[in-house]
Amino acid sequence: MPQQPRPVIGINVDLIPASRNSASYIRLATGYFDCVYAAGGLPIMIPPLGKDAELDDLLDRVDGMVLCGGLDLDPKRQNLPSHSSIVPMAVRRETNDEILVRRIIDRQIPVLGIGVGMQQLNLAMGGSLFLHLPEEMPKSMPHFDPSGGPHRHIVLLEPKTTIDEIYGGGEIRVNSMHHQAVKELGEGLRVGAKSPDEVIEAIESTDSDWFCMGVQWHPESETASALDMQLFECFVQACLRQAPALKLAA
Repeated sequence: MPQQPRPVIGINVDLIPASRNSASYIRLATGYFDCVYAAGGLPIMIPPLGKDAELDDLLDRVDGMVLCGGLDLDPKRQNLPSHSSIVPMAVRRETNDEILVRRIIDRQIPVLGIGVGMQQLNLAMGGSLFLHLPEEMPKSMPHFDPSGGPHRHIVLLEPKTTIDEIYGGGEIRVNSMHHQAVKELGEGLRVGAKSPDEVIEAIESTDSDWFCMGVQWHPESETASALDMQLFECFVQACLRQAPALKLAA
């Protein structure tokens, strides 16, 4: 019996601008493509071209997209004041990602947003962000280790959601390294999980025919739990199911 082909999964990349001592370059933690491959997908990296037509050509070739984590989104692009805690990502990456995420939503390509990738999905669908949780939600629990070390906390899964089915319900313990978070949900999204302090930790589409999910933690990281692999596996299976419809639409 012939083996089922692996669905092609695009992954955007982070961009490090040029400095006086080095040229500009892209980077991506190996966990992203290792987890996609282990889950049955064929990962390819999507460079920050920033060109509408070329990004469309690349998206024609993928069955799903992973939006990787990275530095902060620039609040000035949201007409908000900046904050001393914010370390903005490269302008070229943010500009490219805005085009990319909009195309993903318009085409309803299966998508898994991780870290800032989740925040990008929410903003593109009309939502908003807390710029710095320790100030805007002073009673919130710690969501990162100021020293840069690993940090974990409990997340409560929302009943009758897709992510609740993936992880088996109840509560899970996740890694955490963020100081920003989803504030108001974008249109067509629902909460998939919250931490005990009510910070939104996962979002997903209300459309049962479209796998669109974002998690604030990092399931690709070495500090992830064994359960996190189920997220990649379910995502890849959704890409396989939806691939025929995407090919017909193209």
